[in-house]
Amino acid sequence: MTRGMDLNHIGIVGGGAWGTALAAVAKAAGGDVTLWARETEVVEAINTGHDNPLFLPGVKLDPGIRATTSLADLGGCDAALFVVPAQFAHSVLTELRPHWRGQPLVLCAKGIEIATGRLMTEVAASALPGAPVAVLSGPTFAAEVAKGLPTAITLATPDRALGERLAERLGRSAFRPYWSDDPIGAEIGGAVKNVLAIACGIVQGRKLGDNARAALITRGMAEMARLGVALGGRAETLMGLSGLGDLVLTCSSPQSRNMSLGLDLGAGRTLAEILAERRSVAEGVPTAKAVTALAAKLGIDMPICAAVDAILHQGAAVEGAITALLARPFRAEHTR
Repeated sequence: MTRGMDLNHIGIVGGGAWGTALAAVAKAAGGDVTLWARETEVVEAINTGHDNPLFLPGVKLDPGIRATTSLADLGGCDAALFVVPAQFAHSVLTELRPHWRGQPLVLCAKGIEIATGRLMTEVAASALPGAPVAVLSGPTFAAEVAKGLPTAITLATPDRALGERLAERLGRSAFRPYWSDDPIGAEIGGAVKNVLAIACGIVQGRKLGDNARAALITRGMAEMARLGVALGGRAETLMGLSGLGDLVLTCSSPQSRNMSLGLDLGAGRTLAEILAERRSVAEGVPTAKAVTALAAKLGIDMPICAAVDAILHQGAAVEGAITALLARPFRAEHTR
């Protein structure tokens, strides 16, 4: 098969940092790329200056990437990478529906819908019934991906042939998609790690030490696995790139929007102050509420995620939430 022959034209739905980075990946791998963004300033910058200073400053883009504010321009694409924040996914997919011809849809947003508790695959199935769906998720900082630095990522779809076609079209020596047939596991890893990254930022902002951060990552991983398995995902997926890999990256660097938000919370700033200064979405903020509600519905113990939700959405003091976690009863590390 000629490389990516049947997936030549890639559409990107979303002009934030990650969408822009994926446009760079898709263009570098060959073929045509059209990026949709709602912000006219993003579209103008990409088409005229070949960059996106609003969301991905300092990165030059291939002049062949075309940007548009019209979703109709994606109707002719052979596959689309969907990179809209999770809480806006359903509305944008509904707008896209009149222009959709059944092409593969690759979900690249990481989150859970607050109003319904739905994963992004469920949102997509509702808005675009019958569309072939894959999930792209893993340890990725957008700027590094856009600059061509080595990256490995999970590409999850039950349709192995589709996964192989997408990997062939998007993959390069420095961008390595690994196929999985477990989209649920990949989605849960990508969603929950953002909540845990906020927690790790709080720990670091409070100067609680590296021991505490390591403990939080490990116990947070247990929470992630419990939820993923309860929803039908597999534990081994959550131990892979889209789970453990993404968790370690996001909890280890203030490049992460979620960890940096936690750092500011731990240093004593309010959520309102932090969000007022930001243009990019920190997915862990809405996801904390969605994950906690879903865990309660399923009867799953997720105390770290619940503590983050309490701080973000229920007015809990950071110090009190930390004290409550440290006061939990001692228990076996692994429960059956």
